[in-house]
Amino acid sequence: MAEIVNLRQKRKEAARKAARAKGDENAAKFGRTKAERDLEQARAEKSARALDSHRRETD
Repeated sequence: MAEIVNLRQKRKEAARKAARAKGDENAAKFGRTKAERDLEQARAEKSARALDSHRRETD
């Protein structure tokens, strides 16, 4: 005997799988952890400070 399938549930399940796949793809493409973002910002600030400290003042 055949198994009864609820099509509404199957459609929702398929939509959830598609959304999860899209989210995983975006995370791989754009996602960075907060620690990575903070580290990059700290490095940029340190680089800017180092550059400014070597600047000559002219009047």
